[in-house]
Amino acid sequence: MKSVSLIPILLLLFSGLLRAGEKDVSDILQRLDSVLSSQNTFRKQKDAHIQKLEGRLNKTTVESERYVLCKELFQEYLHYQADTAVYYLDILDDMPLMPAYPNQKEGIAINRAQVMGVMGMYSEAIRQLEGINSAGLTEDLRREYYHAFRSCYGWLSDYTLYQRDKREYQKKTDQYRDSILLTSAWESDREIVRAEKAIIQGRPDDAIPILQKQLEETTDRELLSYLNFTMYEVYEAKGDMDKQIYYLAQTAIWDAKRVVREYASLQKLAYLLYKKGDVERAYRYLNRSMEDAVNCNARLRSLEVTEVYPIIDRAYREKEQQKRDAVRNMLCSISVLALLLVVAVCYLYYWMKKLSAMRKYLYRTNRKLVAANTTLEEVGKIKDVYIARYLDRCVEYLEKLEQYRRSLEKLAMASKMDELFKAIRSDQFLRDERKAFYREFDKSFLELFPNFIGNFNNLLVEDARIYPKPGELLNTELRIFALIRLGVTDSARIAHFLSYSLTTVYNYRSKIRNRAAGNKDTFEQEVMKL
Repeated sequence: MKSVSLIPILLLLFSGLLRAGEKDVSDILQRLDSVLSSQNTFRKQKDAHIQKLEGRLNKTTVESERYVLCKELFQEYLHYQADTAVYYLDILDDMPLMPAYPNQKEGIAINRAQVMGVMGMYSEAIRQLEGINSAGLTEDLRREYYHAFRSCYGWLSDYTLYQRDKREYQKKTDQYRDSILLTSAWESDREIVRAEKAIIQGRPDDAIPILQKQLEETTDRELLSYLNFTMYEVYEAKGDMDKQIYYLAQTAIWDAKRVVREYASLQKLAYLLYKKGDVERAYRYLNRSMEDAVNCNARLRSLEVTEVYPIIDRAYREKEQQKRDAVRNMLCSISVLALLLVVAVCYLYYWMKKLSAMRKYLYRTNRKLVAANTTLEEVGKIKDVYIARYLDRCVEYLEKLEQYRRSLEKLAMASKMDELFKAIRSDQFLRDERKAFYREFDKSFLELFPNFIGNFNNLLVEDARIYPKPGELLNTELRIFALIRLGVTDSARIAHFLSYSLTTVYNYRSKIRNRAAGNKDTFEQEVMKL
């Protein structure tokens, strides 16, 4: 029973791993698509670098400098445009021997074998290498020498049909791997060879940690290409297609960033994607591989592409035909639906005209209702505030009158007639109360319209703007237009409220209206909207 209960858990774990693997593949393919779409940028950078080297070569007359520049240009063109790489080799071959560069002729011969390998001339490349006396080679040149032999015999073993010859080439390839392992001073060289030997000997799992360590430690783009491709070979031996796709895509990314046209990654990746059912992407990658191989004059890569191109091309065309059939069927369906839609539109058109008229009427009515509701809401708010203030003020005023009455009563009872008459004749009490009343009005108004002063001044020209003095909330001009904002537009009512003459109020209104920044005739209407 316990073992049975574990089955769902194991299934969930397995399905989670599958989804994670699929996400990794999807992410790396999207990255590859992004890099390939930027290929022109990388290519322009490489061409600019090449042009710079060629410009220096054309200017210099120093043979040693010409030698170094031709070597650099050969390396730039080797996997980019093989014919041009041969051109620079010919220039190197014509140069006199220089003591500063030992093994000069042998180095050129090894380079010629390398470019022959890129161009698919394997037998010629091997004859070129066999003509070199390896005894006196420098350490770096010996490394190149062994690598060239290993690459040529490797290619021959991959593309030879006869098993006897194939085994012989594989044996030769392995011998040169051993030579690299024994003589190379570069750790990465030795580690890649160790990983390759583990794969060939049926121990792919032993190669993974070797390659993984190198991938974590290096930043060299060329080395990253080789390491990722070797990792692909590991998972090819293990039969893990998702991992093969992942590491081939990584290899293709580094190949694209290096701007090389002679590579194996993209065409192999295209075939695996075809097998996975991603025909469109496979077709796109294969076309890119074909273009690059032709531009580089890499015959081996052209041959690799042509082997799988008919298969993927046929699948792609079949898929495109299926799409066209689906589009045709969809168009027929859409045509029928369009005809039905025309009938429906004609039927609805009559009703839409009626509805349109009703909508316009409802829209206008709704606008009026909204405006009325806004006004009512504002008026209600003003009434609530001012009624509350009015009641408080009335109660407070009654209390002050009562206090004033008692003070007069005390003076009368004390027979202080002079002081009593003096208090009766004085208007200080009224002035104080009026000042307190105005201050209460200003305070209430600014609570309702806190931005009134700034908004009001925006309606005036800049040099005519009005601001209260320190300690004031509103001055006379602002108070007049505050009343207008509240809807009190009659000058007589404003004069009565402020205890001014009608002429004074009229003069204030005219003076401020003449300083309006906009239309003077609509100035007060604009104030009422603040």
